[in-house]
Amino acid sequence: MKKIFNIFLFAIGLVLISSCDKGFDDMNTSKVSTPTLDPVLVLNTAILNSSPSPSLTYELAIVQQWITSNTGVQVGGNFNQKNVGNTPLNWINYYQNVIRYTSDVISRTSSDPTLTARTNLYNMARIVQANAFMVLTDIYGDIPYSAAGQGNTTGVLFPSYDTQASIYPKIIQELTDATASLNASGIIETTDVLYTGNIVKWKKFGYSLLLRAGMHLTKADAAKAQAAVATAFAGGVITTNADNAIIKHDANYVNGFGNTVNGTEAANFYLAAPFVDALKGVPGNVGGTTSVDPRLSAIAIRYGGAKSGSDQVASNGSTLASDQFGMPVGSTDGAADLSGALLPPGGKYGTPAAPRTGTRFSYSQVDRNRMVKRTSPLYLVTAGQTNLLLAEATRRGWVAGGDVQADQFFKAGIRSHMDQMESYDAGVPISGTKISTTDRDAYVAIEGTLNVTTLDASLAQIGYQYWVASFLDGPEAWTNFRRIGYPALAPNPFSGSEVPGSFINRIYYPPSEALVNKTNYDASNAIQGADNFATKMWLFK
Repeated sequence: MKKIFNIFLFAIGLVLISSCDKGFDDMNTSKVSTPTLDPVLVLNTAILNSSPSPSLTYELAIVQQWITSNTGVQVGGNFNQKNVGNTPLNWINYYQNVIRYTSDVISRTSSDPTLTARTNLYNMARIVQANAFMVLTDIYGDIPYSAAGQGNTTGVLFPSYDTQASIYPKIIQELTDATASLNASGIIETTDVLYTGNIVKWKKFGYSLLLRAGMHLTKADAAKAQAAVATAFAGGVITTNADNAIIKHDANYVNGFGNTVNGTEAANFYLAAPFVDALKGVPGNVGGTTSVDPRLSAIAIRYGGAKSGSDQVASNGSTLASDQFGMPVGSTDGAADLSGALLPPGGKYGTPAAPRTGTRFSYSQVDRNRMVKRTSPLYLVTAGQTNLLLAEATRRGWVAGGDVQADQFFKAGIRSHMDQMESYDAGVPISGTKISTTDRDAYVAIEGTLNVTTLDASLAQIGYQYWVASFLDGPEAWTNFRRIGYPALAPNPFSGSEVPGSFINRIYYPPSEALVNKTNYDASNAIQGADNFATKMWLFK
């Protein structure tokens, strides 16, 4: 039954995307509306396309977790360089597959007399759309907001751009109003793919997004941030994994990351050295940790001595934490060899048990047979992330409970993410990514005490753990890093970086905007700044 349902969703997506109209359709179909499908199915398409996996080349590489040394079509955050084939991917996906469809659902459920009783569906669509706009503005800065998604409803084809400073209050208002308006006594949309109509869980999802939006504002507007956090916390947020906002995948609707690395790019992407070193507890690592993190063995595999992709076979692989070595950031294919000049001398990248020899193919990878299978899930919001944001909000005095409560949220964030790991390779009887409670609690006993001597000391720990808990959620990991500056990553050292000595602050707009929406594109650049990696957006100035 599940496969049939997913095939049906896929078919719906093809129908909605298609613009191939025949003469008969032209006479009998509105020029500005999508086909008359049950709007919950349209919303499902939007939800599925909200999954944070359009591209592997920017966000995860900018935050130095998952990179490639490839200098061809995969150039991006690995070298801080522009790649016009990849910079538009989030823009295209969210506008075409999320904003477009949620706009249709919102329009129909608010204007069609046969649908207006489905107020829960209307508000669910508003929540999903608000999340999409938040991701888009966090990546690009000023974006079409007020006039976006109206091509199918009002015929607006060249939308103007709104400033990020004006967008965020609207996102917060949408999340606040839509979440509060969800009603368990109303019509329940049992076929929604996120929570099957469970209003309690939808409310927690909406308020968790509101918490996230509020915390994103800490640098730009602390007063508005505090107010949003207070509303979200009072409403109730996701604090247990049972309420996580999860995008499930199967053979018919596959994990985007898994599809990439289980296909033509299998031998091209590797875990970055800062990420591996931190999880190994290597002295001087960006997290300041001293313990071996059990999540490393759940995430990584290393094919020791591999000289090509064909050597990356199970018999040559190790998941032991001690065998993992990350690829240096900014290294090209030749320089990435384990004997290359970019590597420091000594034991950091090699031990007698795992000698520093071989080529780039022998660096640690995300295990495509466990962590990023085609059927592995991805997450929109998790208890791990939310608990860590609550720890920060409590340290700022925006949530009651003081230092004791902040420490409890901090511990809960680490535990929740470690427990979440089991789901990536859910198996019978044992998951290949499951972390034992013994290993989890041993790590928390050492690394899980929050330093409350200063706010900055707390932020260093929270920021690091949020970075780990947001692995595979590149946009959110990048946003949080820009917001608080932790973990303490060093800028990409590649000599051809477009932002030498610094980090990518935003992603270029799609080249098509400069061609087909030039007037609005130019107006935005005049306000925000040049369309390049160096321009800082309002949120993080």
